[in-house]
Amino acid sequence: MSNNSKYLEEPLYEIWQNLDFQKKLVTADGDDIEILDPGTRDENLGGPDFKNARLRIGNLTFVGDVEIDINYSDWKTHAHNINNDFNKVILHVSLFNKYMQPYVYSKDGRKIPSISLNDCVDKNLVKRFDKLQKEQKSNHNQLKCVYTQDKVEIEVKKKFLAELGMNRFHKKCNKVYQRLKELTFLKQKQINEPVIKYEMTPEFNSKEFYSDEFKDKNLWLQLLYEFIFEALGYSQNKEAMLKLSQHAKIEFIDETCVKENFLINAEAILFNVGGLVPEVSKLPDQEKSDYSVKIYEIWKEYKQKYDGETLSETDWTFYKIRPQNFPTIRIAGGVRFLNMLLHENLLNRVVKKIMEIQNLNVLAKSLRSLFVIKSDGFWMKHFVFDQPAKNEIRYFIGASRADEIVVNVMLPFMAVYFDLFSDEKHARKVIDIYNVYLQQGENNIIRKVSEGLGVQDLKNSTVYTQGMIELFRNYCSKNRCMECEIGKVAFA
Repeated sequence: MSNNSKYLEEPLYEIWQNLDFQKKLVTADGDDIEILDPGTRDENLGGPDFKNARLRIGNLTFVGDVEIDINYSDWKTHAHNINNDFNKVILHVSLFNKYMQPYVYSKDGRKIPSISLNDCVDKNLVKRFDKLQKEQKSNHNQLKCVYTQDKVEIEVKKKFLAELGMNRFHKKCNKVYQRLKELTFLKQKQINEPVIKYEMTPEFNSKEFYSDEFKDKNLWLQLLYEFIFEALGYSQNKEAMLKLSQHAKIEFIDETCVKENFLINAEAILFNVGGLVPEVSKLPDQEKSDYSVKIYEIWKEYKQKYDGETLSETDWTFYKIRPQNFPTIRIAGGVRFLNMLLHENLLNRVVKKIMEIQNLNVLAKSLRSLFVIKSDGFWMKHFVFDQPAKNEIRYFIGASRADEIVVNVMLPFMAVYFDLFSDEKHARKVIDIYNVYLQQGENNIIRKVSEGLGVQDLKNSTVYTQGMIELFRNYCSKNRCMECEIGKVAFA
């Protein structure tokens, strides 16, 4: 358990040690509990709170440990149920036991009486604890092994996190390759659909693909376009951004938008296909901008050529999102990326950098710089249509999001690219970049896991942070502690 939990429980430890109860302690079975010796307070965060206590429960005397928690559920939340250090517990004490559960279970399967102090201590104390709990931030990301980390050598943690980080990388590569095969299959069958329909799945699954089938550059451009847009959507809008890129295909945008006016024309297509442009013909003049009118008029012409699906405003999430991350801003950034992809040879530039820059740290920084996109035009001063922002927006895509794009999209993409065309040297180099890449930002999962495992010095190293995400999502959040190499040692 965390130091914070121990701090909160301190008044309960004093009550237990001083036997300061307002009524007799009784088990759920009605047996009286007499404390012959409250035991010795154990300051170690990883074990029971009191060692070698002597209790008379009913007619029997027990010698063992006592664990005190604020909530009955903390027994499992703090993973005492899978920790060998708690196998000698003879009584579990909690302040709150919402469902009046009579027992907890040790790792070896022994049934341990559990009692609630709710009616046995001062009511003002109960109210204070209740208020404190409500004020505490949610700890749903807390690792169960957080208080037993001193058992685990740092090299064990690093090795397992690096292994998970590479597993996560290979999963992303497989996702890229799978989508590339889908796009190839759809094009070969001349099917104008964003994804393979159910009835064609058996044929697709049985098809064997060869590298010669992936030589069409437009396939790679569409593939990268989709994955970049998905990454720009964050968790709330990534599905909508992906659908937008699959409906408004890069080939249509390339054929429709002339290079000289590409940005405004591409914005007209994407904002209208995305269903985000207001119906300017029905608005009074004071409520519409020149920009809205222009892209609305451009779309009236392009709409005649477009035969794909469109989204609606309800497909997008704006609620509880920072304005900087609104889908409007992300689409504007995506349009600049499309311009780089179609008119500034972005893909070839990435390939060239990987082949020519030998210093991996310099190469990593150079790749990041490609995806940092400064703001310009209408969206420099707007978060939504026709409502000017109070402050100018400096970047459509900042450094931390550029890092996410490089790590989660560009490196897996390039690994697949080089591998398919038998360039083993540069496929290996891409993995080397991944192993040295340092990210500038972090998320809540990385913060919690790095603090929980005591490896804060690794929280900017990509291979380890990706391993932390994989660890939390596939082990911690699924209670697979005893399948985890760290958990096996922590709870041994």
